[in-house]
Amino acid sequence: MELRLQATTEQGLTDAELKDGLTRLLDAHPAKRVLILPPDYTRYHSKAGFLTNVCYHYYTGRGAVVDILPTLGTHRPMTREEAADMFGDVPFERFFAHNWRKDVETIGEVPAEVLAEISEGLWTEPIAVQVNRMLLDPKYDLILSPGQVVPHEVVGMANHAKNVFVGAGGAEMINKSHMLGAVCGMERAMGRDHSPARDVFDYALEHFFADRPILFLLTVTTAPEGSTRTHGLFCGRERDALEAAISLAQQKNIDFVPRGIQKCVVYLDPSEFHSTWLGNKAVYRTRMAVADGGELVILAPGVETFGEDARVDALIRKYGYRGREYVLDLIQRPACEDLRGNLSAAAHLIHGSSDGRFIVTYAVQKEMRAAVELVGYRSADVGELLRRYDPQKMRYGANTLPDGEEVFFIPNPALGLWIDRERFEREGGAL
Repeated sequence: MELRLQATTEQGLTDAELKDGLTRLLDAHPAKRVLILPPDYTRYHSKAGFLTNVCYHYYTGRGAVVDILPTLGTHRPMTREEAADMFGDVPFERFFAHNWRKDVETIGEVPAEVLAEISEGLWTEPIAVQVNRMLLDPKYDLILSPGQVVPHEVVGMANHAKNVFVGAGGAEMINKSHMLGAVCGMERAMGRDHSPARDVFDYALEHFFADRPILFLLTVTTAPEGSTRTHGLFCGRERDALEAAISLAQQKNIDFVPRGIQKCVVYLDPSEFHSTWLGNKAVYRTRMAVADGGELVILAPGVETFGEDARVDALIRKYGYRGREYVLDLIQRPACEDLRGNLSAAAHLIHGSSDGRFIVTYAVQKEMRAAVELVGYRSADVGELLRRYDPQKMRYGANTLPDGEEVFFIPNPALGLWIDRERFEREGGAL
């Protein structure tokens, strides 16, 4: 059985509608031992926390054992407080932390010839397919993967097989798939169904995960003024569930602006964004909208570091966000073995740069300003800019300040993709 729910109003589906539809789906999938793979706190507005809670109580209420493995990828594990905020009354003891360096097993390989075809010759190395060992444990007779389909800088539109092979994946798949996306170019992927990385994940799901009892629960959400609205829920194993979700997400999560933005101001909620690894969604999701010579101002009161772990943080501090060609040159140098050994960090450095096309200004706390400038950004005092661009007073989109300054304000970059329609059409773009 599959499930397709789509809201008929802009207010979205109610919790009761989501629970009723999901219950009907779960009735067709009895299980004794269930593994749930939700996103972590960085996807707070995905509605996956609510879906996980419903699934947990549905199965435990019928005597099943339910374990939860948040698909952290390279992110830090969630705290007890974050888990309670996102997942409600699900016991914290049922959560397991994924370690992308230690907890995985290789189950196959995407061959070099497949990668060469996918990338049109830009990538010719094979990629090992790795997943957390819990996903392979035969005691689980059902695996549920709830999460949000939303524009993404590496895969084009997040979720589905990406949740398995990156969120619960290992170092080689994470590193190489991210570098594949960087080499092929973000503009080739973002907001689109098919991309080089998506083709890799589709191949891995078809060839190496076909015998596992997985069911994807895919949401499409927005969060105007911080309140989550669920516009659709698409559930199933096959790719058509993903395609239906992508079609709706392209309508709800992509904003075509009429022309290039000269000054874009993006706010990073400190409860969600504490590193540039996460906060650089502000760069990824706006780069197709900011005009040449324009400025992106990132209000980042909670950003206190760069990487999500010590090793990646050190690489960012060492090499900085200095552009695609710079990074591609670095990874060819024998002296840069540390960066070549962590290609997801190298890809992140590419993604986090404007390649000199526009200015990126990070507004951070005083103690972070010098470090921000050393990695290649301009810095500004976050207190001063929060007073000027008060997130509580600014409205989404175009704003004119009392002194006449015109800015485009985005309250949360994680929930969308912004594109300059004029440039997009001039360059023959199509989703």
